Amino acid sequence: MDIEHQPESSLRRALGLVAAFDRALRENEDRVFAVRRAADLDEVGRDGRIGLILSLEGAEPLGLDPGLADVFFELGVRMVGLTWNRRNAFADGAAERGRGGLSRLGHELVERLARLGVMVDLSHASEQTFADVLAHEARPHVLVSHACCRAVNDTPRNVSDDQLRALAERDGVIGLMALPLAVDPERPTIERLVDHVEHAVSVAGIGHVALGGDFIEQVHAVVGTTNVPDSLLRPGASMGQPLEGLAGPADYPALIDALRARGFEGERLDAILAGNWLRLFHRALST
Repeated sequence: MDIEHQPESSLRRALGLVAAFDRALRENEDRVFAVRRAADLDEVGRDGRIGLILSLEGAEPLGLDPGLADVFFELGVRMVGLTWNRRNAFADGAAERGRGGLSRLGHELVERLARLGVMVDLSHASEQTFADVLAHEARPHVLVSHACCRAVNDTPRNVSDDQLRALAERDGVIGLMALPLAVDPERPTIERLVDHVEHAVSVAGIGHVALGGDFIEQVHAVVGTTNVPDSLLRPGASMGQPLEGLAGPADYPALIDALRARGFEGERLDAILAGNWLRLFHRALST
């Protein structure tokens, strides 16, 4: 394991990022605020301010101690992805070639997260981890914050139709991501992203599909680059390059135009743009 993924180093980095998050809130309180409970969602958009939910992507900072989830909850974390592609002490990620899922510690962590009311993000989970979390008797609130459809672009980083249906049965939501890796390395366009939207809606239903941009070039500018396992990349595929015409949130009007051109209007469009996330967040943060 690389030193940056050792538990001590991961914990130090995660705590540093939490501190940076809090500092950004203080320095930009006229523009952003933290969402930690359902009532905070009522402030989203008021006076133009953006609500931010603090998330942990990969449980490596917890080391071998699920109890540290309580600490991160007190620090404001309300969403946890158990893995970031690689295997850790809690679960297997999407880049692993075996059939591993939740470990014993992973089952303990999921139970603790459910008790705290922390959402479990399955974006980078292996197929078995995905299934294990959905089958867990603690029944945590679940989502896929950023992925696309394997039926449209076959990569382990995307989710299958069976996973889409299982997520919908739990009233979860998938956020469709805007990276060529997931959308289509050969045709990295807004139109191909809308193909994923159409497919996800046809399988999971309009109430379970949203946007999950993952505009990683903008993230890299702040926190540095991230190495993606080769098993998730097609030959010649790029991780960080954005879709054509969709480099970040400022370009969402172009995506909205493309969605409207495919017939998404009114309540159906509102559900994809915000309504489905807000429904999930209200329910989860009321726990």
